[in-house]
Formats: sequence, C-alpha cells, structure tokens
Amino acid sequence: MKIRNSLWLGLVVLLALAPLGTAWGQKYGGTLQYALAGNPPSLSIHDEATIYTVAPVMPAYNNLVVYDPMKAKEAPETIIADLATDWRWSSNGTELTFNLRRGVTFHDGKPFTAKDVKYTFDIVRGASKLKTKLSPRKLWYANVKDIVTNGDHEVTFKLGRPQPSLLAMLAAGVSPVHPAHVPPREWRTSTMGTGPFMLKEYKRDQFLLHVKNPNYWRKDRPYLDGVRYVLIRKTQARLAALAAKQVDMDHVSSTIKPHMITLKSMAPGMEFNTTTRTSYVNILFNTQKPPFNNPKLRLAVNLAMSRPNFVKSVFDGGAVAGGINLPPPDGNWGLTPEQVATLPGYGDDAANKAKARQIMAELGYSAEKPLKVPLIVRAVTFYVDSATWIISQLKEIWIDAEMRQVESGVLYGILARRDFLLDVHSTGVAADDPDVHFFEGYSCDSQRNYSDYCNPEVEALYVKQSQMFDNAERLKLVREIDERLVRDGARIVFGFRNLYNARWPYVKDLVPHQTHYSYARMQDVWLDK
Repeated sequence: MKIRNSLWLGLVVLLALAPLGTAWGQKYGGTLQYALAGNPPSLSIHDEATIYTVAPVMPAYNNLVVYDPMKAKEAPETIIADLATDWRWSSNGTELTFNLRRGVTFHDGKPFTAKDVKYTFDIVRGASKLKTKLSPRKLWYANVKDIVTNGDHEVTFKLGRPQPSLLAMLAAGVSPVHPAHVPPREWRTSTMGTGPFMLKEYKRDQFLLHVKNPNYWRKDRPYLDGVRYVLIRKTQARLAALAAKQVDMDHVSSTIKPHMITLKSMAPGMEFNTTTRTSYVNILFNTQKPPFNNPKLRLAVNLAMSRPNFVKSVFDGGAVAGGINLPPPDGNWGLTPEQVATLPGYGDDAANKAKARQIMAELGYSAEKPLKVPLIVRAVTFYVDSATWIISQLKEIWIDAEMRQVESGVLYGILARRDFLLDVHSTGVAADDPDVHFFEGYSCDSQRNYSDYCNPEVEALYVKQSQMFDNAERLKLVREIDERLVRDGARIVFGFRNLYNARWPYVKDLVPHQTHYSYARMQDVWLDK
C-alpha cells in the first residue's frame, strides 16, 4: 500500500511540475503551415460570409461560448464556455444572461468587459449608429430587443420571444467579440481580439501570419508559435505543396474526394479525416428578375438536375444527398432518405428531363429557340467543374448557359448587388440549427438570401419552429419547411460534400466538425515534430 501511494504521489508531482496542458504529450512550438485556397475579401468575420475570412481570422478572437473543438459533431450539448464562464435562461425563455471571464485583455492590453459584448452585437444586429459595411447575419439577432450590461462582468440578451437557438448562434465561429474602442471600419483591415493568436503580417495573394498571444487568458494555450496561411489558389499547385510538405495541411473546405485520391498516390503517408459538412453546392436563381421569377422555369431546372448523377460525376461519390439541412446522422435537422427520394431531381432522370422539356415548351422554348442566360461561377477548379456539368444538363432542356468566371472577392459583390441570373454556389451554414439556415439563407429581408426567395407563408413557419423547445415537434416542422423550400426552387441543392481534411500525421488535435466555420481557432492544435 505504501509503494502504491508513493507511486501515485510521484505521478502527481510530475504532473504538477510539467508545463500545463502537456500532461498527455502535447508539444509547444512550431508554426503551422496552412494552405488557403483564396484571399479573404476582408478581415472582418462579421462583414463576410465566406470561410476564406473565417478560417484565417478566427484565431485572433473569442466568442462568449463556442462549440467544443474536440467534439466532431456540433450540437447544443457540445457548447462550452469561452469569454463567458457560464450562462442562464430566464424562466420564460426570453432572457439569456452570461457571466463573463475576468482578467481577459485584448491584444493591445485593454481589458475585456461586458461593454465590448454589447458594442459588438448592437452593431451586428443594426441597433447602433456604427455600422459594418455588410451584415450577412443581421437577421440572426432580429429577435434581440436589447442587450443590457450589469457591471463589467455580466450581460443579458433580452428577446422578443423565446428562441433557444440563440446560444447555438453565439457559439458559431462567425460570432466573435470585438473591443468597444475599435470602430467597425477597422474590423475589415485589422484584428484586435482576445484570441490565442495575433496578426503579425498579411500580404494579399501571398500569406497571412498569426503569432502566439503571450498574454492569452488561457495560460496553457496555444501550443503553436504561429499559424501561417499560405495562399495557393490553383488546386494542382496546392496538392503539390501538400505532397512536398511545403504546407502541413489543406484548407478545411478544400480536400474533396478526387483530391484525396490524387494525394494518396502523391503522398502515401498523408492522413485524411472524413466529415460531411453542413455546406452544400447549389444553383442560385435571381428569383426577382425574368426569366427565373417564373416558378415553372425554376421547376424545369430543378427536374433536369439529377442529384445522384451530379454526386457521381462531380463529387466522385463523395457527397450526401439531402434537402436544405444536413441529413442525419451527420446533421441534426435534415430530411430522411425516404423524404429526399421524393424531391425533384431524384428518381428517373430521363422521365424528369422529359417533364422539364414539356414545361419549357409551354413557356415557349425549344431546341430551335433555346433560353440563353449567363451563369456566374467562382474561378476555382471545383466550381468550374460543377458549372460545366450543370451547363451540359441545362442544354438538354433547351437552356444555353454561358459560363462567366469571377474571383471569390468579386463574386460576393455581384451577389450582394443581385447582379446575376444564375450562379453556381457553395452555401456555408455557420451553425447546424434551422434558425441559422432559414433566417439567413431564405428570409425575405436577409442580405445573404441571394436568390431573394420570399414567401410570407413560409416565413411565418420559420418563426413558429424557432420558438419550439420540444425538439421532436420542432424537427417535424423543420422537415416540412425543408421540403417546401426545395420544391419551390428557392435554390437547387446538389448535396453536402464529404471533406477529407488532408494533413500530415504530425498535425495533432484538429478535429473536423460538420460545420467547418467553428473549429478554426487553432488554440488546441500542436505539431508532433
């Protein structure tokens, strides 16, 4: 017994003497080389709707709460404290109060307080005289009627109606807290956060370099000395850089199945971590401009796009069929396989195309008199490949689409101005919750509802499901809404991509989530070399 106690005491002493956070083998030091496939349009997460901003900028910030980076599936039960230490709901579900962490400072040494939380989210929800240039997630907070501080370390979000999903939205990687002493115009060009890393240098078209924050509030983090995001836009060049270990990992949304197959032959020792993400490839219509303001024409396109054939041809089988929300088991709210099978674009492809041509004939089109439209596409190999396949299918129903390639930064300006008719797009969903997806992507007043689909009847259902605390009843209504959006041709959803997350085995503790916006903080990542 004495020997056993002595051994236990010795272990406790060793653990106490070891650097905090290294008891299980984590190593400090090194700079992670991360391949980034596109420039961030700006450095403001609250302004942008693209992973090309969130991924390289999230390490500079913290949220009130965050999804546990070590849990692969994000869900309400995986939300953990960040700048908040704990939280509580009022009995009627209309007030959410956070107790805030003490002793936290921004990168310039100024203290973090409740004032910063109110400042940030008053701007984001449009309740401040100060504005962001864009506000793609403003409608997330439309139900927030006031944000009230109680001293420096308590803040309450007051809601107009119960909304249990508010916590899920605040946990998303797109919900960082900014300092009240930095105006929102500076958010686009600098990163003043409380996060584990600080921006040291950014050279557009070359790299973005974060270095370790020596005063981070979590004293045992981060493990890395820095993260260097290397811009490699062309796919083959990026794969070659990975194979040659010029970079340690691929961009979180870039390794699709064909890339994995290529990398396995180029770099046999590379590791792949598979996840199905909430984001999906889709066709955006401009539903407010002729000819796609006609729902019959949208139905014809919907029918002509064989989702199984797209997944097989473009994804090489590396995708999951679904409606608007990511289906189970990967997602929390999507349609079942039986429901998906009844949607337009499934079933007999020849019969679907025949029906589509019948609709086109009724609208006055034919092989001799096709509809000619421009199709906007991001100048990235995957999107161009997708557009090429889509153009071939449109031709079979007498639509001649002309591909027009644009850079990622240019694309979002085109979408914001609604200066398009058709766009091949990838829609990112920043939290796996229907409130996020419905209000941001399909609500009448949302900036990010690029198709401008607007149906007041369906909009009322968004609000109804949002207030439900019974998840089983909520799921039933959410699935009804999902089917309605697909059948209305709000967007043409092709499927949810499997991502294979290529990295060398020495990159440790980077756990892919189904929502790729929320695990980019990098504070837990370390290099075993």
